[in-house]
Amino acid sequence: MVALVRGVHGLRGAVRVEVLTDRPEERFVPGAVLHREAREEPLTIAAAEAIADGPGWRIRFREVATRDDADTLRGAYLEAAVRPEEDLARGSYYWHEVIGTSVHGVDGAELGTVEDIYRVGETEVFVVGGGLFGSFDLPAVRAFIRIFAPRRGEIVVDADALDLRPPRNRTADPDRPRAPRRRNRHATTEVALEGEALPGEAAPDDASTPAEPTDR
Repeated sequence: MVALVRGVHGLRGAVRVEVLTDRPEERFVPGAVLHREAREEPLTIAAAEAIADGPGWRIRFREVATRDDADTLRGAYLEAAVRPEEDLARGSYYWHEVIGTSVHGVDGAELGTVEDIYRVGETEVFVVGGGLFGSFDLPAVRAFIRIFAPRRGEIVVDADALDLRPPRNRTADPDRPRAPRRRNRHATTEVALEGEALPGEAAPDDASTPAEPTDR
């Protein structure tokens, strides 16, 4: 996901978007193609600019000519095709690369797999399920994650630091934001998780331990 359409602007079909990428200047250039979530139809950027007097960007698409057309995009998540090997720096990963990764404790215990991802402020949070402690949230920060290597299929966490408890002793948080639906399609969402090896550790070629995540 690179943007969320929050509203419309003017009569020519422009939309106001919340930015969900840390590189809007690269994603929102004229000629770039976005897709509405779960749709194949292209949305080709005709013009885009950061909003000077408020958050977000204002974007106009070639395929959206009127205010009524733009209004159909309200509330839609917008996606961009991505190529991890070309688009990301070493140690950075897209959301679709992280989902499905196995999660273990430092003692080797199987804690489940990453089933979903959502965001709170500037921090990504992984939803882990199917393991010893049922479903739990894993913030993408060094305090909890010891090894982060999604392309190798490995995430190792400090279960004690997370204060994990059996499911019967935990209640769901009703205030947790819901993550957007996503397609099972390669390269549709992105996350920048950059980190470094812990002191005294050598990070594998495709691994990193998260520091504070950058904004997307």
